[in-house]
Formats: sequence, C-alpha cells, structure tokens
Amino acid sequence: MQTEVLVVGGGTGGVAAALTAARCGAKTLLVSEEPWLGGMLTSAGVPAPDGNELLAWQTGVWGRFLRAIAQRQSHGLDHAWVSFFTFEPKVAAAIFHDWVTASPNLTWMAGHTPQAVLRRGDRITGVEFSAFTVYAEITIDATELGDLLPLGEIPHRWGWEWQPETGEPSAPPAPNALTTTYPVQAPTWVVMLRDYGSGETAPEIPPSPLWDDHKFEGAWQGYDPEHFLNYGRLPGDRFMLNWPQQGNDYGVNLGRLVQSATAKQEFLQEARWHSQDFACYIQRHLGRRYGLAEDTFPVLPNQLGGGAYALHPYYRESRRLIGLTTVQEQDILPVAGGIVAPAPSTVTGRYTGVAIGNYANDHHYPGHNFALATKSIRWGGRWTGTPFMIPYTCLIPKDIDGFLVAEKNISVTHIANGATRLQPVVMAIGQAAGWLAATAVQQHRQPRDLVDSLDLIPLITEHRQAIFPFFNLHPDHPEWEDWQCHTLRTFEATRPLSGYAPLQTPAPDPSPEGLVSVCGEFQKLGDQQYQLLEGDRQWPLVTLRSTINDRLHECVSGQQVHIMGVVNPYAPWIRVEILDS
Repeated sequence: MQTEVLVVGGGTGGVAAALTAARCGAKTLLVSEEPWLGGMLTSAGVPAPDGNELLAWQTGVWGRFLRAIAQRQSHGLDHAWVSFFTFEPKVAAAIFHDWVTASPNLTWMAGHTPQAVLRRGDRITGVEFSAFTVYAEITIDATELGDLLPLGEIPHRWGWEWQPETGEPSAPPAPNALTTTYPVQAPTWVVMLRDYGSGETAPEIPPSPLWDDHKFEGAWQGYDPEHFLNYGRLPGDRFMLNWPQQGNDYGVNLGRLVQSATAKQEFLQEARWHSQDFACYIQRHLGRRYGLAEDTFPVLPNQLGGGAYALHPYYRESRRLIGLTTVQEQDILPVAGGIVAPAPSTVTGRYTGVAIGNYANDHHYPGHNFALATKSIRWGGRWTGTPFMIPYTCLIPKDIDGFLVAEKNISVTHIANGATRLQPVVMAIGQAAGWLAATAVQQHRQPRDLVDSLDLIPLITEHRQAIFPFFNLHPDHPEWEDWQCHTLRTFEATRPLSGYAPLQTPAPDPSPEGLVSVCGEFQKLGDQQYQLLEGDRQWPLVTLRSTINDRLHECVSGQQVHIMGVVNPYAPWIRVEILDS
C-alpha cells in the first residue's frame, strides 16, 4: 500500500493525528491493533480524563470531543470526583468510529500489529505488518509503548534521567532502590464494577492464582467506602477501578514490557490477575451488591481483556523519542512569580508550542511516595495545574526523517512525563503531529526542515487549537482567535507568561438550558475554597470559567447568591456556570 501519512496506533494521540492529517487533505492510513479507537479514553478503560478541564483549554480535537460526548452520553458527565467528565467507554469509542469512518482521505484498518519498520538510510519509508506493507511519506508512531522506535532503530529512552544530566529539581542524583524497581511508572489494568443494588447479589468474583488477601489492605483508608468507589463513578452505576492507593497499579519487573513478546505477555497476565484480585477484594469487603460490569468492553477471542476488563492496560509511560528538543521538568513548572510555565522557542526566538497541558505532575510507584516539585495552583475553588506548552520540536527525531511521534512517546524526560502523559494533552499532541505531517507532505519537505519556518496560524484558525495558555480566553470568546494569533505574531517582543489576556469585551454567558438553579448563603472558607449553604445542605462551589472564578473571589461570606450550574452529588460539588449576587 502507498499513502502520504501512515498513523500506527489508534489510541488517544493516534486518532487525533489521523483525523487532523486527513482533514488537512493528506491521504492518510490509520492502522490500529485494537477494534476500538481512543486508547486511554476507551480501550484502556480510563473514561475519566485528567487535566485540560478548564474551559480555556477545551480547544481543538479535545474540545470537539467534549462537546460530542456531552451530546451523546445520557445523564451527563458529572458523576465522579477524579474528573469533571466521566462517560461510558463504548460511547466514546462510537464517536471516534463515526468520525474516522466519515472522514474523507482517511482509511482505517483494525487488528494489525507492526512487525518491522522500513528504513532507507536515515529515513523511515513505511511499516510492515503481517498481512501487508505500507509505504508512506511520513510515518507517525502512536502506539501505546512506542513500538516503532526499536523496530526502526530510532534513538529513544526508557527509564530515568539523573539530576546532573538534566538539572531537574525532582530527578534523583543517581540510581537508587526506587528507580531500579520502577524504571517507568506502573501501568494499571482497569476493571469495571457495577452496583447491582441494595439487596441484590452479584455473581462472585473469583480470586486469581496471585491472590493475597493482605496486598490491598488500606486501599480506601481515609475514605468512606462509597466515596472511594465514586472516585471513578461512571453512568449506569458503574465504577472505574484505577486506584493508586494499595490498588490495582501493577509494577512488578516492568522491564518485561520491552524485553520480549513472551516476557511482555507474562507481565500482562499478572497485571490482569492483579486487577481481578482487587475487584474480588472489594466485593468480599464491601458486599455482593458490587460485581463485575461484564458488558463494558467487547469480548475478543484469545484476549486477556474484555467484558469488565479493559482491552489492554492503561500505560502511563512508554519508550520515549530522542527528539530535536526534550521537554524537561523545568519546562512544565511555573516561572518565578507566575502561574504559567516558560514558553518554548527555537534559538532564533520562534515560538514552537502546539499543545497545552496543565495537569499536576503525577507519578505512580506502588508502595512509594515520590516527592515532586509542585506545579499545582488553587483556581476555581479547587486544585488545578500550572499550564505548560508542548513544542513541535519534541515530536521530531533528532537524526531521522519521515517520522513523527504522537503519544506518550514524545521526547520528554521520565520526570516531565508525569504531566505530559494525560489524555487531553496527548490528544492535542496527536492533532499537532497530524497537522505537522500533512504540512510536510504538502510542502514536500521533511518535518525537521520546517522548524524555523513553520507558520502556526492555521493550527489556530483552521483547527481551533489554543497554543497559548490564557485562563480568561475561552474558545467561545469573540476575541479568542485574535488574541491567539496576535500573541504568536508578537511573541518575540511579548513572550506572554501572565496567564491572562487583556480582553476588550466580556465573555458570553452560557445558556441556562439544562442548568440547576440554587439560591443560598455564600461562604468563603479560605483561599479558593467556597461553599453554598442551601437550607441544611452545604455545597462546595467550583467552576471551570474564568469569569466565575473572578466573581467567586469577589464574593464575601454571608451574602445571598443565586447560582446556576451543574450538581454533582457524588463529588460532591456544584459546578457554577452563572452567578448573580
């Protein structure tokens, strides 16, 4: 087969890359291993995305996805306290399926695993699968573990870097027991439970061959059991089990993931059993009203997952490209006295940011607490993260042409990966990779040759992707495009790091349709900590809108307020959309 852009891997970044490349007019082939598209959001069973939750960051394919899932998902998206958006994996998978199959210039082939990468000198020319071979002008690796990197002998990393090498404040100075035990973050094989109802008896969940009644002790210590389950609550009285505290993260001999097919399969079987045991432990201790949600995932022959179990693990880290530049911890932490990270640019001063992330730096090592430099801030009545920018230069190999990456395999350090690995930012990275690939094809140039001439304006105007993080610049604001473009054009002079654009017109209020109206007494409990007294009920107040964030900050305790918003009884909180005082 011959194509212009080949995307290998149908995960969060891969589907965004393929859709964007095709939309740009490039003939695109998407080859996935799984029957579902969406990766972390669907087949890996984490339909509770972290990060990029503020309205200002809901742009590009990520914003389009949120609007689509809100329209299709019955009972709304407010069910859990780990995320503002939880949904059924199959609903999200159906959205991606519909988008891809309806997209001109895009062909999707599922159920195929790459066997070899074709290379001519320092240029990648395609990928060989068991049943066919694809030749492409640009190949994009969007696999969950960066599988094309070793197949193509493309320089990459696996594991930690040390502080003398990177200068990262959280990096260890040298190898230690933790870094030896966990060369990368632990993945999780997600399993879904269902509440069968009070007085009902769910089928018994059997223990696995790895059963140990003590390994999950203290899993919900500090939490009410119901609140523990509501962490990842989904529609239909389902619960996503992706729990870090004595839960189903699994990291025993992680090196097996990249050693051999046999070693990887051994690890996967153990990880799957580990989650089965966690579900069994919950049922034995919290009661038989809780059982497996067997109809969540498709059941495939000769597969470890399916039914109540995700089709594959939720991988937090993969092999990582050695790119033109590498995102380090310093690139995701706030500048001194600021609330945004430094803006990436080339040595000539050209701005290179193509995606925004804001999640707190989050690392998973079962049984260990690893201290990291903080990048969290209080905003909107809760904790969120300092926004940072991903440069396109971390998608391009240092010495290889015809190739880009679009997943957790970007050129990033182990430390910084804890913030760049989340679903929304990976989706934005995928969108940027697809656009970059199509641009290279159309200009008959290699991605590396575009570095000092790439015009990012179309990414803003045609793909509606925010590349500068302004808390108050919502995607529906009439000045959104103007300020994104103006900031890019004047970047060398202004280098915006304030986090707020000097807008001339107010942001439009949302429609009250579908919002709940609540009146009561406002209380300010502390910095960015608010609640509403409604009779004998106390509701914490949070928001994703900068205008409401400002209004909440101005309110004083004791005043009567009228709120319109969305009630999440499981968090619990009211997400404020309109506020009158």
